[in-house]
Amino acid sequence: MSTLSLNMLQVGQSARVEAVAARPDLQRRLLDLGLIPGTAVTCTAKSPAGDPAAYLIRGAVIALRSRDAAGVRLEGEP
Repeated sequence: MSTLSLNMLQVGQSARVEAVAARPDLQRRLLDLGLIPGTAVTCTAKSPAGDPAAYLIRGAVIALRSRDAAGVRLEGEP
């Protein structure tokens, strides 16, 4: 079983956060944005180059770089 991370979501796909495993300063920021276990996240858009991407998190749209979104593990498989 492979791990699905936030940066792997395609536009229109949704998943739930399983864990945030980023460097400590970024982990705190992501948790403050509402990316806590159990939270539903939807990829709403990606830039033409694919980075950054916009995610709907608890009613707010947040843009994250791919390398930062890679630290958010999602429930399920790709």
